[in-house]
Amino acid sequence: MTDFGRALCSDPHVSTQREWLVTNGLGGYAMGTISGVRARCYHGLLVAALDPPLGRTVLVAGTDAAVTVDDTAYPLAAHQWADGTTDPRGFVHLDRFRLDRGMPVWTYTLCDALIEKRLWMAHGANTTYVRYTLVRGRSPVQLRVKTLVNHRDHHATTQAGGWTMDVSPVDDGVQVQAFDGAAPLFLKCTAADATPAHDWYHDFYLATEAYRGLDAQEDHLHAATFRAELTPGASVTLVLSTEADAPLDGAAALQQTYARDEQLLQQADLGDGPAYIQQLIRAADQFVVARSTDDVPDGRSIIAGYPWFGDWGRDTMMALPGLTLVTGRPAVAATILRTYGQYVDRGMIPNRFPDQSETPEYNTVDATLWYVEAIRAYVDATGDHDLLRDLFPVLKDIIDWHERGTRYGIQVDPEDGLLRAGERGVQLTWMDAKVGDWVVTPRMGKPVEVNALWYNALRSLEAFADVLDEPAGPFTERAAQVEAQFNRFWDADRGYCVDVIDGPDGDDPALRPNQLLAVSLPHSPLDAEQQRAVVEACGAALLTPHGLRSLAPDNPNYRGIYGGSPHDRDAAYHQGTVWSWLLGPFVQAHLRVYDDPATAQSFLTPLLRHLGGGGCGSTISEIFDGDAPFAARGAPAQAWGVAQLLEAWQLLRLSRTPTAADA
Repeated sequence: MTDFGRALCSDPHVSTQREWLVTNGLGGYAMGTISGVRARCYHGLLVAALDPPLGRTVLVAGTDAAVTVDDTAYPLAAHQWADGTTDPRGFVHLDRFRLDRGMPVWTYTLCDALIEKRLWMAHGANTTYVRYTLVRGRSPVQLRVKTLVNHRDHHATTQAGGWTMDVSPVDDGVQVQAFDGAAPLFLKCTAADATPAHDWYHDFYLATEAYRGLDAQEDHLHAATFRAELTPGASVTLVLSTEADAPLDGAAALQQTYARDEQLLQQADLGDGPAYIQQLIRAADQFVVARSTDDVPDGRSIIAGYPWFGDWGRDTMMALPGLTLVTGRPAVAATILRTYGQYVDRGMIPNRFPDQSETPEYNTVDATLWYVEAIRAYVDATGDHDLLRDLFPVLKDIIDWHERGTRYGIQVDPEDGLLRAGERGVQLTWMDAKVGDWVVTPRMGKPVEVNALWYNALRSLEAFADVLDEPAGPFTERAAQVEAQFNRFWDADRGYCVDVIDGPDGDDPALRPNQLLAVSLPHSPLDAEQQRAVVEACGAALLTPHGLRSLAPDNPNYRGIYGGSPHDRDAAYHQGTVWSWLLGPFVQAHLRVYDDPATAQSFLTPLLRHLGGGGCGSTISEIFDGDAPFAARGAPAQAWGVAQLLEAWQLLRLSRTPTAADA
């Protein structure tokens, strides 16, 4: 789906806006732009997860490569500098960029020579392979690759000052020790001569960070130069790794990557599904990462998004069905559910695992309810009652804690059975932007989607109890009360659900997409007429080609552009910004109301086009501007965006007879 020619590749204004992403299953990644210009502090060829899935550290920022043909040197690299210049400009030789089974591949035309550059990561290792091949040429060419290294947190930037790293020769390359106690970095190539170096390149300019109002200037160390002769048809593979014994056979490593890709597609069991679904399956795999615990040493989790998010509880549970069940990986789903079961505390799963701390944060009201829904989806898909039996005590404990009250004022109101939450200065729902002490959308009281999830959880526990021959009556009674009282959210005059009731300042009637969950979840507390009205109201005011606005444009707090300083961006984050994940609930709700798979499918088409050419070109962006032309913003790769798209596609696939259009 992603295959661009010279018109796009050679134009830095376009190709620097297009990004690629490769991951390693540990939380580590490689990421950059098609042009080769580094535009983010997160761009690098080896961003290693030194404490999987976190501890992500930029070790190899990039390369400065050139090829000499008939005594003329042609740069392949491209760097932008703080003085406004771009030098070298290797993209002028870039004839094609494509993704081959998720791997970025660049093709450079140098007179009559054709050079291919390919990049991938070893799964389960902090190892990146960069392979150069002389695809066409009448005579050998000379390849020179300078490696640019660092050792910093991926959120940060580096000013070198007097920093001296230890760069020493080893077999087939060099070892870099950034400082005493730092994880060593190995730069190797069996088919090239390696020369150690220690030259700082100063004042790289990061344009995207400048747009985001952040530090946009940094330095990287030239630590080694590799030189090799390429004969026609021959390849040279540079290996960048934290492992001293990383495999150096590029051809064998590439074949392993191909084999794993084939396995991913086969286990998804989607037959000859469309190309975009195959790409979504690959994208789904990028977010599944290792998280080891004492009780579950092979534990798994889900990275919320690349490049800057960690594994968040809410995002993990919202994304789990799409990323694992639709893709035929139920064992991974079970492991994730068991892993998070170890972290349930006072009836809550963690909101996030901080980068620099072992103590999880539990500031979320909805993540635990999504955990219940993820278990329901898993059990429905697999019939695995053993896992359900093991986790049922945890689920009952979750309900009990919500009844008697847990952190941050999260407690069932005994008057109506609805779930209330919130304390001043704390953000608990998915609309969680906070600037200093300012919570942009506090939503204190009883949020509509939280209570839709609460009702869904109670009905799910009712069904679980029946399956396990446990008493179901208490869950049935609680659910019936919530269903009867949910009409308190209904605004007959406006024809939709208000967003929050019983807040400090009364009810909040803002038209937001949160109410869609009261229609899209398996158990809905709304009647058929109300469900239809919700879909119509959200479709009329919130729907865009790439998702739903987080606030209706006629609201005085609406902001249609997401950009500027961190304060400006957070102020817009949930105040009109479009979220890709919301398209999934909208499509599911639309199908439920209208039973029209063809129309529901049509809502997915623009976002699928984005999969081929926007964001990273291989995945789904987190957010988009609320105003046309709906530019992609935020994290270029978001787990729940990919997951909800897969879930919606699977639901539509099962709802109608395939046609030629699906091919």
